[in-house]
Amino acid sequence: MTTPEFPAQFFRRQDMSSDRFFYEEPRMVTHIDDATIEALTGLYREIIPPDARVLDLMSSWTSHLPEERSFARVTGLGMNRAELDANEVLTERTVHDLNADPTLPYEDASFDIALCAVSIQYLVQPVEVFREVGRVLAPGGTFLVSFSHRLFPTKAIEIWQQLGPQDRVRLIATYFGLAGSFGEPMFIDRSPEGADPLWCVAAQRLEQ
Repeated sequence: MTTPEFPAQFFRRQDMSSDRFFYEEPRMVTHIDDATIEALTGLYREIIPPDARVLDLMSSWTSHLPEERSFARVTGLGMNRAELDANEVLTERTVHDLNADPTLPYEDASFDIALCAVSIQYLVQPVEVFREVGRVLAPGGTFLVSFSHRLFPTKAIEIWQQLGPQDRVRLIATYFGLAGSFGEPMFIDRSPEGADPLWCVAAQRLEQ
């Protein structure tokens, strides 16, 4: 299944095999520089309200959340059980392949903020996933998508690899618009000097 609002070839990948094979072995590595991680953590510190219910989509062994902050709930959804088990900030862990099934196994309005860090380029049904995020976010909740310039080339979708940073921002904004439940997306550039860039697109769940 592919996202119907786009040509099917947009979401082709070099490796079209099931993602469960690619993510079968844990990868306890980071995908952005330390300075970029610090910038992302700083942004999270600014936008995540105290005692928030947090959904970390496409999660791994670390969520880059500020260590001094307390949260009511931090739910990690990812592909590898060992990676999720190693993530000490998580209060709940869900092994789930969004490319096989974009439905999120959570109740409506059960989170205050959703995060997707440097992984958006791997979704083959992004609009469906964004619609699901809108469903599980409480009205007024925020979905923050961050990305850099690194990727696994065999698993990143074709259109992502053809676009530059500005057009990638526009693509994510289009996902938000087609999802139908978010307000105007906002672009945030937190790229540290001399390190991996950090670009973010965020939008709030509409109150209706």
